[in-house]
Amino acid sequence: MSFWVYILRCADSSYYTGHTDNLEKRIGEHHNGLCDGYTVGRLPVELMFSQECSTREEALAAEQQIKGWSRKKKEAMMRGDWVEVSRLAKGSDRDGALVHPSTSSGRTGNG
Repeated sequence: MSFWVYILRCADSSYYTGHTDNLEKRIGEHHNGLCDGYTVGRLPVELMFSQECSTREEALAAEQQIKGWSRKKKEAMMRGDWVEVSRLAKGSDRDGALVHPSTSSGRTGNG
């Protein structure tokens, strides 16, 4: 079974980060307003980033790490600009090695 960490861009240009074991189903739930909480009042949403993880714990840890990052650092990661992510990590963002580029990544650019 695969797990995913993902980032959505909401209609108000804010970002929502989550994790799931069924990315397609979960994104559909967000699109249809079936996820109570942050995104339901900020529709429509667009998938900006996703990365496959080996375990639920890894996906949750990546979600929590990303949630602690600045908007600029999230946007650098979504672009795949790991040099900029590293540079920004030296600033005030929490740093760690949980989220990293991967050849098995499910990263998407336009949803």
